Amino acid sequence: MWPGCASVLGWLLLLQAAPHVAGGRPCNAKDFGHGSLVCACSAAYCDTLDPVVLPAPGTYVKYESSKAGKRLERSEGSFQSNAETPDFHLTLDTAQRYQKVKGFGGSVTDSAAINIQSLSKEAQSHLLRSYFSEEGIEYNLVRVPMASTDFSVRLYTYADAEGDFELKHFNLTEEDTRMKIPILQAAQAVAKRPLSLYASPWTSPVWMKTNGAMTGRGTLKGNPGDKYHKAWAKYFIRFLDEYAKHNLTFWAVTAGNEPTAGEIVFYPFQCLGFSPEHQRDFIAQDLGPALANSSHRNVQLIILDDQRVMLPYWAQVVRPHGGSALPHNSSALPHSGSQGLALFSSQVLKDPVAASYISGIGIHWYLDFLAPIDLTLSITHHLFPNYFLLSTEASTGSYFWEPRVVLGGWDRGSKYSHSILTDLNNYVTGWTDWNLALDLQGGPNWSKNYVDSPVIVDSSKDVFYKQPMFYHMGHFSKFIPEGSQRVGLAVSKKCRRCDLEHTAFLRPDGAVVLVVLNRSPMDVSFGISDPRVGFIEATAPSDSIQTFLWKQPA
Repeated sequence: MWPGCASVLGWLLLLQAAPHVAGGRPCNAKDFGHGSLVCACSAAYCDTLDPVVLPAPGTYVKYESSKAGKRLERSEGSFQSNAETPDFHLTLDTAQRYQKVKGFGGSVTDSAAINIQSLSKEAQSHLLRSYFSEEGIEYNLVRVPMASTDFSVRLYTYADAEGDFELKHFNLTEEDTRMKIPILQAAQAVAKRPLSLYASPWTSPVWMKTNGAMTGRGTLKGNPGDKYHKAWAKYFIRFLDEYAKHNLTFWAVTAGNEPTAGEIVFYPFQCLGFSPEHQRDFIAQDLGPALANSSHRNVQLIILDDQRVMLPYWAQVVRPHGGSALPHNSSALPHSGSQGLALFSSQVLKDPVAASYISGIGIHWYLDFLAPIDLTLSITHHLFPNYFLLSTEASTGSYFWEPRVVLGGWDRGSKYSHSILTDLNNYVTGWTDWNLALDLQGGPNWSKNYVDSPVIVDSSKDVFYKQPMFYHMGHFSKFIPEGSQRVGLAVSKKCRRCDLEHTAFLRPDGAVVLVVLNRSPMDVSFGISDPRVGFIEATAPSDSIQTFLWKQPA
């Protein structure tokens, strides 16, 4: 199940010693008949990218990927000073400053780890370098599940001994020590900058739960402040302690994956239900103090970690918390519907004690079609400007009417970029994909809840395929490093037929990054104006994404 795990040191040495390619290697393109290409990688060969080098003043570099087959293809050009401005153009305004970026990345689930370790050492090295190194797309965010998820091959937690309130029998499992931890160490070894890890639990041990099961409708027994809640808070600390023994420290934890799932009868995957009041009081009385009084006091706490559909009424129904809260299991509390969802984060952040422990709000993308972004994320930011917004999970092929894995599906990459662009333009600070790698079926997965992934592994051939989603992610993750700040980008006029989507950032090194997505079936001519540098005449080919990069005068 865990091939090649015995020699973690040897694997790390192989990753470190792998030759750095002087020039990027081209895609080994394969067409599976789904509209676009994948890039095939093996032990012997994998496409690579050059490290990002800023162009000379007055020039720019452009990276382009397209349905027609380009994959982060690099070209260069020069700004013009007296070009005729087309009707449709984008004008940079660095005086307008918005949110700063945390980063981009994916999740090391048990399923992802199984697939990565099913490859030969050399192919594993290519896969991790593709994601994390300068010759790849330079992910810097990694979500790490705390114990099992639906993307595991069995159901387990770290403290399954009945009534172990002191967690004396808390132990990491082989999924951690032989799979996830070696992969995280290897990823950090090839990354140029420190990775920001954040952890999310799906369920508590069943002996802590009202329904005595990992799945289905259930929450923690008792009430915030009692022995069950103290033990669950301690569980977070023990997880952080154990990973620290392997030199892996965490930037953040979420209070729990999709807390509203645990309010759904017969919910089929691991879950732990929380109402907003329950999570608020658990953070104020248990989890917040546990983190603050531990050696992990600098670990940031993220609430929600659930669908953004919960945010539309955040502003309208919120009232400052006052008086006594209803019990968290009160039948008076709504468990479904927009009003109940709306209460979630408002009840948490409007409480000053709970809010003092919280840093950010995590969102998932699965129900985005129910919640217009301009009525959700921007409103939330303006109401709670001191809390960052972070997209913590997304995957394609998850709806029952969709095929699970589509090798070469361009539209799935475009959906990623569309989500990232709209999120970034509405104050989101980063975007996290779900599984780093899955098999040809979209698993393995104990619940047969298969989905797609930017990397698909065929272990029978010792190959993996980098999907269009992988390259769409790279248009952001490689060029918009942590600390970049979104800046103004004025549009000359509404181009109804163009349907271009775009965003601009000022990097910490002073360079400008502009990303342009064209999801339409026709080429679109447009201009880019930087008043401090000049003008670029550009064309966005049909079904393409472009990233422009240039220096501004000092």
